[in-house]
Amino acid sequence: MAQTLVYKIIDEHLVDGRLTPGAEIGLRIDQTLTQDATGTMAFLLFEAMGVKKVRTELSVSYVDHNMAQFGPENHNDHLYLASVARAVGAYHSRPGNGICHQVHLERFARPGRTLLGSDSHTATAGGIGSLAIGAGGLDVAVAMGGGPFYTTCPRVIGVKLTGKLPAWVTSKDIILRLLSILTTKGNVGCAVEYFGDGVASLDVPARSTCTNMGAELGVTTSLFASDEVTRQFMAAQDREDQWRPLAADADAAYHRLVKRLHVERDTKVIENISRFCTEVELGQKDAAGFLDVSFDHIEIDLGELVPLAATPGSPGNVVTVSDLAGIGVDQVLIGSCTNSSYQDLMTCAAVLKGRTIPPNVELGVHPGSRQVLSMIASNGALGDFIQAGARILESACGACIGQGNSPGEARVSVRTFNRNFTGRTGTADDSVYLVSPPTAVAAAVTGQLINPRTLSQDLGIDWPNVAAPKKFLVDDSMINSPGPEGETINIVRSSTIVKPPAGQSVPDTIRGPVTIKVGDRITTDHILPAGALLKYRSNVAVYARSVFNCFNTEGEPTFADRCLAAGVEGRSAFIVGAESYGQGSSREHAALCPMFLGVRAVIAKTIERIHFANLVNFAILPLTFANADDYDTIEQNDELLIESACSAVASAETVEVVNVTQGMKFVCKLDLSERQRRILLAGGLLNYTRKT
Repeated sequence: MAQTLVYKIIDEHLVDGRLTPGAEIGLRIDQTLTQDATGTMAFLLFEAMGVKKVRTELSVSYVDHNMAQFGPENHNDHLYLASVARAVGAYHSRPGNGICHQVHLERFARPGRTLLGSDSHTATAGGIGSLAIGAGGLDVAVAMGGGPFYTTCPRVIGVKLTGKLPAWVTSKDIILRLLSILTTKGNVGCAVEYFGDGVASLDVPARSTCTNMGAELGVTTSLFASDEVTRQFMAAQDREDQWRPLAADADAAYHRLVKRLHVERDTKVIENISRFCTEVELGQKDAAGFLDVSFDHIEIDLGELVPLAATPGSPGNVVTVSDLAGIGVDQVLIGSCTNSSYQDLMTCAAVLKGRTIPPNVELGVHPGSRQVLSMIASNGALGDFIQAGARILESACGACIGQGNSPGEARVSVRTFNRNFTGRTGTADDSVYLVSPPTAVAAAVTGQLINPRTLSQDLGIDWPNVAAPKKFLVDDSMINSPGPEGETINIVRSSTIVKPPAGQSVPDTIRGPVTIKVGDRITTDHILPAGALLKYRSNVAVYARSVFNCFNTEGEPTFADRCLAAGVEGRSAFIVGAESYGQGSSREHAALCPMFLGVRAVIAKTIERIHFANLVNFAILPLTFANADDYDTIEQNDELLIESACSAVASAETVEVVNVTQGMKFVCKLDLSERQRRILLAGGLLNYTRKT
């Protein structure tokens, strides 16, 4: 039977389950990556499993997130990560070497390999033909120990690219167009596979921009074939011997996707599906105004794309840049794991050469890796940035995760990043637009959002059209190799490196208050902020005090206070959410910290893939409403009761929840595999792994 490329790689790595969409499968993992915001806990959990050495083909610990180092916590993490990596047989990319996804793409990712990373943007490596998946740190720790990674066998969405991108349009506009079609929700359990003659016109970094932001779609992974373009990239990185050609079978069939949309609220999405998808069918509108829209695959003519932008609040709020023309810009930031490649920065440097940014605009540049920084320093492009007035920021995640460069109150920030969730910058009323590098540099030059094509028309700036280099500057001196066998290594454990708590098995009766009720699209940034508070990730007791602090009311008990108060009374805590609860980052602390506070169940309309897995891993029941309307009947502080919870987890598909306060009952679904049921009954994945 003809296979998609996603299924070909899964087939090669399948160790448990069957290649059936929707079924749970276990995959052999070849490579893992961690970063310092998630990696400290991942390695602590790895040590807690009692495994002495990593058993993957390759595991790499990166330091790229917590770089500001206000106080000792971040450096304590870095020292621990460097020493534990050497002790257990992992590579360690030192601070300053670059962002994990870009460095891994440059130096380690390989076509046909599986990569599991404790970061939601791990799928960046799909641009080189690697089946790369983001997961919680505990799942990565298990994979480092040689265990399979379990996930749902994805339905594969086909995205056919034809033609060639015109001047001033880049691959960022491809993924923004895809976000306008698929949106940020309703894609759990899917993978995106790009194909078509247009793929050959995209270099590997361009492809990786598309796969990187697949995380914003909510899909398991995104993938491009490995072709001659891939070979040339790997040859330029002195890794041609690791290349292999890979592609889907010519007659491979893609999954027919069905999306439930609201006729009035989702009008633009329905229009985009009708325009860019094949064999579209519109179902009948129900009484609430919803209908099912199904389609065969998505087809994007690259030559017809125009510069696009995601407007504040969500990467899915996509409009044309021309629609935004004239909006004044206060800050421009170029970089992140999405758009900080050599080609991205050279394009921007070429536009800025000989110019100075307006006095009212701040411009910051995050080179994606030390390799890129070294190359633009050698060829003079770094000087062009500096002469134009740019601030050269560290080769790190930085502002993308709220680590500095917060915009002023109600100020417009234009960024080449992948997320613009409100408040993620560290400014509560931020106004962040996500754009391509050409659009960003056009904003830096003119002080306003404009279609970058007008640079040619109004300022006489030619489209740079930067080609991929035939040879990259290869220097791996900032990557530490694993320690030799038999070497005695002292693992550095400072006072802020705290042993992680283990979960508890599901009790037979769960009773307690709804400590918070939240709405749609609650991200892991809402649950636990990044930014300056990331430094507490290796100390759960401290970090847990910040859970849901964005919803705190001055003078009222915090979410943590309410949970702890319930625990003192011998009760559990519940969280109630709506659509797409837990989207965004892979941060397992969004489950680990609520578990520490006594949360035993999350009830939502839908829960995103990585967060759902993290809830199971830390023994929190992930429940979804059997009837979504029941969400409206629950109020914060209502007392909920689940009886016979243990037996329900063992075998039932549904569980009855009693709202004691309202005097009513409702039903929730237990969409769990047999393995997930065993994990919950064992008190989480760490306990389960120890026992097995």
